[in-house]
Amino acid sequence: MTGAGAEAGAAEYRIEDLAHASGATVRTIRAYQDRGLLPTPERRGRANVYREAHLARLRQIADLLDRGYTLASIKELLEAWDAGRGLGGVLGLVAEVQGPWTDEEADRITRTELEAKFGGAQDDEAIAEAVALGVLERVPGRDDEFLVPSPQELAVAVELHAAGVPLTAISGHLRELRGQVEHIASRFLEFTTEHVFARYLGHRPPTDSDAAEAASMVRRLRPLAQQTVDAELARAMRLFATRHLHHHLGAQESTIEGSETRPVLLPRRTTQAVQELVGADQVAAFVAAAAEREVQARTLDTLTSSHARANKVDQKG
Repeated sequence: MTGAGAEAGAAEYRIEDLAHASGATVRTIRAYQDRGLLPTPERRGRANVYREAHLARLRQIADLLDRGYTLASIKELLEAWDAGRGLGGVLGLVAEVQGPWTDEEADRITRTELEAKFGGAQDDEAIAEAVALGVLERVPGRDDEFLVPSPQELAVAVELHAAGVPLTAISGHLRELRGQVEHIASRFLEFTTEHVFARYLGHRPPTDSDAAEAASMVRRLRPLAQQTVDAELARAMRLFATRHLHHHLGAQESTIEGSETRPVLLPRRTTQAVQELVGADQVAAFVAAAAEREVQARTLDTLTSSHARANKVDQKG
């Protein structure tokens, strides 16, 4: 609402009008003032007068909240902006990180099309599980239509089901795979943060130029994680597929010689328990040490048993 005494082109707002224009509540605006997120309004008589700068600031705060920032971090960013350091680089970095990490485009599918892909069976429980996993997303107001964030992931499920894999097994496998992939992603981020991004993000908030440099590095490094995983997955699949084929065809594997090492599959629960006990970086060493200790113990038991049997034979003789 423009005040009668306002200068030409300079809008003035009462707090109720500012709330209406910004979409925030009066209570929220007052809370932002108390926390120092909004400039102090002009006092005119018994009322506070707000201007366009307040409206712009409220829209900035709303945008940053949508991007996942806390009010405390927003205050730091806005203080940096007020000090002339700028928000352009920071917001560019946020946009780069929160943008799509794949060229794949989402698609839509109807309930009828979905059921046809899985043999025509109506399975509400399977659909609910797919929604819970994020393979499908419900479209508001359309009970018979779903958004498919990753058509490739859905296509994999279709092929596995056509090959005879039950839907419950597919969803269970996806849950397990997702946990493992999230661990890989976390480790990759820790690695790149330590060796690359720490130099740009050492200040809170980072300078505008450092944030812009970090955004550029994100664009450069973004494909590397997937490329590395693709290469390592291809190598591992060839190794284990060959081993499984030899096992099922009855081929005799050569014995392990010298210092040769081979990967060993462990139950997920065992791996998680060891990781909680000694940390992710020490899992392999712990398992190796435990296995070596068990081998030594069993060897000692065998020797003790053999020695005892030999003594009995001597006593009988």
